[in-house]
Amino acid sequence: MANSHSNDLSSLYEFDRIMREQFGVICGIDEAGRGPLAGDVYAAAVILKPDVVIDGVNDSKKLTEKKREQLYDEIISKAAAWSVATASVEEIDRLNILNASMLAMKRAYEGLKIKPDIAFIDGNKTPDLDIKCDAVVKGDALSASIAAASVLAKVSRDRYMKKLAESYPQYQFEKHKGYGTKLHYEMLDKYGASDIHRKSFLVKYFKSKNDGQS
Repeated sequence: MANSHSNDLSSLYEFDRIMREQFGVICGIDEAGRGPLAGDVYAAAVILKPDVVIDGVNDSKKLTEKKREQLYDEIISKAAAWSVATASVEEIDRLNILNASMLAMKRAYEGLKIKPDIAFIDGNKTPDLDIKCDAVVKGDALSASIAAASVLAKVSRDRYMKKLAESYPQYQFEKHKGYGTKLHYEMLDKYGASDIHRKSFLVKYFKSKNDGQS
């Protein structure tokens, strides 16, 4: 397995190297928290230094929480520039989650202290930026810059959900981070939705519950 990991690592940085040769300064952008029933959606933008390799950078979903936390500190200390931004629950309900995610990505890009020549976005859609954008499907497994952004976005959002758990202990956000787990639905059944729940995500659920009871 060691070989396949090192190959993954070298190919992640190889993608970035080729893109730098083609375009100049590149930036990776990714989001975290599109699926949960509660909380803001997060996005991060990262510009890595061409000569820096951060061992272990990968799609954040493939890493343990402990590894992500370690990499977070390393990424922000070694990156040429980085930025984390959010779109609120209110914006998610008003704009829909896709548009809110794009807004969070745009804000992350705008927060960079260095302006890149191109942004590579994880997924198949791109936000409205004032530079060239390319969507890269499964980009967090192809580009080191996108993978680094995925780690920053995921760790930042997990930390935020743990803070929310202190204000809303009944929902146990520290355990499920707002995702629609069995435990989370049980807590929703017991306590109803809070002001940090995405109402647009819960319309069908509560309607089906009410229909079932009528």
